[in-house]
Amino acid sequence: MTHDDLLVVAQGALTHAYAPYSRFRVGAALLFADGAVVTGTNVENASYGLSLCAETVAVARALGEGRRGGLVAVAVAAETAVPVPCGRCRQVLHELASLDGADPSVTCAGGGDRRDLVLSALLPEAFGPGHLGVGA
Repeated sequence: MTHDDLLVVAQGALTHAYAPYSRFRVGAALLFADGAVVTGTNVENASYGLSLCAETVAVARALGEGRRGGLVAVAVAAETAVPVPCGRCRQVLHELASLDGADPSVTCAGGGDRRDLVLSALLPEAFGPGHLGVGA
């Protein structure tokens, strides 16, 4: 699966977002080494602080399915602006990726613009399981 293919999956996922307050729908897709793809969408809440970003939902789903590492690529899509992962999402993605020392590519697209990065560029010198003697 190419980065473009993964982005199409993320764009499909955003149609299921629950974003009645911001109306900023976001979809995420995670590609794993075995070819599996796990998606997530943002889920807003009237108590704004309880809202969940698409990336966090996708990581929670992946972990809930028993995935521990193997993250190869991430795609995040929105309709009107490039949805670069927030700090919380960067940390959550790093947690999953660091379980096997991966540095996945991150493709973000929206509003006709696109950014292609790697996770370590988004979260340099990240704190992770290795600092606690767990994982990589």
